[in-house]
Amino acid sequence: MKLFLSWIAGVTLLFVAAASCKTVPVTGRKQLNLVPNSMIQAMAFSQYDSVVKASPTLSQYDTRAQMVSKVGSRIQLAVETYMQQNNMSKDLKNFKWEYNTIEENIVNAWCMPGGKVVVYTGLLPVSQTEEGLAVVMGHEIAHAIARHGNERMSEGLLINLGGLVLEEALKEKKQETQLLFLGLYMIGSNLALALPNSRMQESEADKLGLIFMSMAGYNPEEAVPFWQRMSAINKGVKTPQFLSTHPSDETRIKKLSALIPEIKTTYYKPQ
Repeated sequence: MKLFLSWIAGVTLLFVAAASCKTVPVTGRKQLNLVPNSMIQAMAFSQYDSVVKASPTLSQYDTRAQMVSKVGSRIQLAVETYMQQNNMSKDLKNFKWEYNTIEENIVNAWCMPGGKVVVYTGLLPVSQTEEGLAVVMGHEIAHAIARHGNERMSEGLLINLGGLVLEEALKEKKQETQLLFLGLYMIGSNLALALPNSRMQESEADKLGLIFMSMAGYNPEEAVPFWQRMSAINKGVKTPQFLSTHPSDETRIKKLSALIPEIKTTYYKPQ
C-alpha cells in the first residue's frame, strides 16, 4: 500500500511539473516554472537592497558607476524595445531596473529577477571598454529576462520532492540501502538535470545577451575577445564540463563565434 501511495505521489509530481512548464521569452524554449514571479521578485528586491546597503557601493558621481549605469540603461532600452516589438512587454511587468557598482576586487556581475544589477569593480579591468562591459551586462540581464532564477529554484524543488517520494518508497528497506539509493538519486539528478540545465541556461543567456547588446548599439564581435580574456584568468582552475554549471571557455567562444555574424546582421545598430 505504501509503495502504491509513493507511486501515486510520483505520478502527481510529474503531472505538476508538466503543468507548470512555461515558455522562455525570445527563444521559445519550455522551462519549469513552479514559483510565482511576484514571489521571486519580492525576494530578489529584498536581497538586492541588503547586498547594496552592506557593500562599498560607488557614488553615482564616480565615472565607473556612471559607465555601468550608461551601459545598463542602453541594454534596458533594447530589452524593452525587443519585448514590445514581439508582444512580450507583459513579461517585464513589475521590473524595477537598478544599477549599482560595488568596490570589490571580484571579477563578476549579476542581475536579479526584476532587473536589479550589480557590477563589481574587479570586472572592469577585464571588460576594458563599454562594449566589453555590455557583453557581461547583456548576458546577466538575459538571465533575468529568461526567468532562469525561477527555473533553477523550480528544479531544486522538483529534485527535493522527488527525493521525498523515493525516501517514502524505501521506508521498509534497511538503512544502508536507503542511504545508498538516496545518495545515488541526488548524484544522478544533479548530473542529469541541474548541471546540464545550468549549462543550457548559460548558453541561452549568451545568445540573448548578444541580441540585447547589439540592439543597444554595441558590437557583438567584442564578446569573443572578452571571453578570451576571461579564459586567460581561469587557466589552471578548470572543471570538466560535464561537472560544471557553465560551458567550457572553448565551447562558449566557439558557439558565440558561430552566432555573431547573423546576430550582427539582424540586430546591430551602431550609435
